[in-house]
Amino acid sequence: MTVSPAEAAGQDATLLLEARGITRRFPGVLANDAVDFTLRAGEIHALLGENGAGKTTLMNVFAGLLAPDAGEIRVDGRPVAIRTPGQALALGIAMVHQHFLLIPVFTVAENIVLGAEPSGVLGTLDRAAARARLCELATAYGLAVDPDARVEDLPVGLQQRVEILKALYGAARILILDEPTAVLTPRETADLFAVLRRIAAGGVGIIFITHKLGEVLAVADRITVLRRGRVVATVLPAATDAPRLAALMVGRDVTLAVPRGPARPGAPALRVADLRVLDGRGLPAVDGVSFEVRAGEILGLAGVQGNGQTELVEALVGLRPAAGGTVERPGLPPGPASPRAVLAGGTAHIPEDRQRDGLVLPFSVADNLVLCSYYQPPYARWGRLDPAAIARAARARMAEYDVRAPSERSPVGQLSGGTQQKVILARELSRPVRLVIANQPTRGLDVGSVEYVHRRLVALRDGGAGVLVVSTELDELLALADRLAVLYRGRIAATLEAAEATPARLGLLMAGGADPAHAASGQ
Repeated sequence: MTVSPAEAAGQDATLLLEARGITRRFPGVLANDAVDFTLRAGEIHALLGENGAGKTTLMNVFAGLLAPDAGEIRVDGRPVAIRTPGQALALGIAMVHQHFLLIPVFTVAENIVLGAEPSGVLGTLDRAAARARLCELATAYGLAVDPDARVEDLPVGLQQRVEILKALYGAARILILDEPTAVLTPRETADLFAVLRRIAAGGVGIIFITHKLGEVLAVADRITVLRRGRVVATVLPAATDAPRLAALMVGRDVTLAVPRGPARPGAPALRVADLRVLDGRGLPAVDGVSFEVRAGEILGLAGVQGNGQTELVEALVGLRPAAGGTVERPGLPPGPASPRAVLAGGTAHIPEDRQRDGLVLPFSVADNLVLCSYYQPPYARWGRLDPAAIARAARARMAEYDVRAPSERSPVGQLSGGTQQKVILARELSRPVRLVIANQPTRGLDVGSVEYVHRRLVALRDGGAGVLVVSTELDELLALADRLAVLYRGRIAATLEAAEATPARLGLLMAGGADPAHAASGQ
């Protein structure tokens, strides 16, 4: 059932925010096409859409980061011009970004009051007043956190609370949350939802952006779907379900759980023995890890972000030296290897940080698509690049992976995060590989793209490649993995067959709890 925004909001509801006909163009792209959107006091309004559908552009317009080419924004029923983030904050509009904007060495209180510091004697920071206000907010909204703790010492779930408290400290009445559960455990997600309901009950309007359809249905009061820059539907959760939402987003039916037959594992494609890796401070991040990824299987590695996954993957692909242990990779002898040698040996790497480790942002889409093989035919001959061959290959891969850019010559840094991820996937999965190391392979991707990536990973498995999927998304791991391992504080807490794994069991292990199966058997 599709309803209009006015009908879904209710005629007597208090509208905090109203957008009428918002249009925003970029060279070659119509990002927002006459978008209408409303947010009422005390509601959680979810915004869904494919990568490139215009969600981020619309939120940037609300947050004062972009000016619309046409249309009108009203706050509390009055037309407003939002040209800067400061103007947005003055109107009570705050945005919590997916990648936290906190200063790690500052305390919780220092981060929250930054930019709005209460003044004491001679203009000094009134720490007592800041603590009192912070504790008042934390109590009111159930956001318990130690105001004196350093942010760098907090788990990601508490860092998320700090970001939300910072917005509330600034008197936000319109709270925009961009992928707020991307790095949370199931328990932390449930706790966050309870907090959001409490905040909404206090009259704050919340815009909730996510790709997780189950979460939308669980927490949202209304759902608006964008497709190719236009609003295609605003619906109530009770009148829809995940498959219908996916179809609205993509414009076709989507398989949310990719079918796969039983694995036929062979010899190990990756063997890791007693691997030890240090973090940037010289402290153990991976502490004696041993596991195998066999050809013809998908091993899923679960864990809350920050438990050693980044350092582990970097060591596997040659980006970080190991402090001990051995790694055996395809096409290489055991021991250290450069990233180029690892890739040339038949390993594909989908990095966690696409901008730092996966792309050269000023380069074009075409050039990024051949970063692994630009020095080989057909892209180079007699030491010279062949731009025509690179362009032809780029256009083919862009079509196959639905990379939406004005052209293959577009700088990849100008594309959305999800589209950048597709460029990496197109490059890494389009060449012959024997091992795939995929760290958060679908982070930031819409449901249609997730379906495509999952199909490709399953096809690679069925073709005899070994696949290691590192993900904080339990649904993703449960849908893909033949076996699952849980990484906690740099150690393997448990390894389970897919049939043994449940969200509750994995979530408990990810949080450092004892495996209930082992406890029940007295182990």
